Amino acid sequence: MQTSVAWMERHQVALYLGGMALGAILGLVIPGLAHPAETAIHPALAVLLYATFLGIPFGRIGHSFRDWRFLVTIFAVNFLVVPVVVFLLSRFVANDQVLLVGVLFVLLTPCIDYVIVFSGLAGGSEERLLVAAPLLMITQMLLLPLYLWLFVGAEFVQSVEFAPFVEAFVLIIAIPLIAAGLTQLAAGRTRWGAKAQKIVTDAMVPLMVLTLAIVVASQIAGVGAQLGSLLLTVPIYVLFAAVMIPIGAGAGRIARLDLPGTRSIVFSGATRNSLVVLPLVLALPAKFDLAPLVVVTQTLVELIVMVVFVRLIPRLVRGSAEAAIPSGIDADRR
Repeated sequence: MQTSVAWMERHQVALYLGGMALGAILGLVIPGLAHPAETAIHPALAVLLYATFLGIPFGRIGHSFRDWRFLVTIFAVNFLVVPVVVFLLSRFVANDQVLLVGVLFVLLTPCIDYVIVFSGLAGGSEERLLVAAPLLMITQMLLLPLYLWLFVGAEFVQSVEFAPFVEAFVLIIAIPLIAAGLTQLAAGRTRWGAKAQKIVTDAMVPLMVLTLAIVVASQIAGVGAQLGSLLLTVPIYVLFAAVMIPIGAGAGRIARLDLPGTRSIVFSGATRNSLVVLPLVLALPAKFDLAPLVVVTQTLVELIVMVVFVRLIPRLVRGSAEAAIPSGIDADRR
């Protein structure tokens, strides 16, 4: 069993791409699969984020918050700098409100799941990203309506029904987070709790593969049908990821983060929360039925970009960052 888990962790990037390819094949060959796959997105995400949150060191989380330099930097990049970048890039589709809304939803929300994996593969700090994940999630849900009001207008925000947003937050974020905390508590006191935690943690890669396959299968037929319009967003997504490399690296150096922390800032700034915001976009009014496809297109582009980043970022983000002041959890390890 442990051999299989180790193998999956070594080949997880290839497995993620394989999951997307499988979802695309099934979605195109069996069009009727789209609706049940779309229905399965919420439960799949809830289980995936439960497994993700199990990696948060709840027992040491108070200590982790003392790494204020990293937390301030990741919040400044994602909620001060990124909105400016997104506003400028979104002007390319500003004349099409549906494309604009889809682009804004996905680019204004920082990733909290597979960013941890890809950052770790590139020498980033997985544990610091795990600690930041629930804070990033809560903050983006609070600020997203404000950003939409500023970039799209009050009329759009007033037309959006926010009850599905609250429901999605409770089902996808709050319940998995609480369940993960209770599981860790049980793991420290009982054998069955420790066994349950290990089983779920070991299943992290298959859960991510399954979630990606479900998301792609639910939307791929629509992506193919609207490919002409969706191609307008691809340069925006690629350019966004490229711009966030020097921004993230510069922010890490200004904050005097160590090398793992700086690389994590780069990945957090460049990686978006497409899987989690998709259910929110699906709840938009009917005239925005293209917006979910805009989000899925970003997922397809981003995972290819992340494969490149795993090789590229260790070569680009180095030098002075290696001499920076160690902080927080990673400093303790040294």
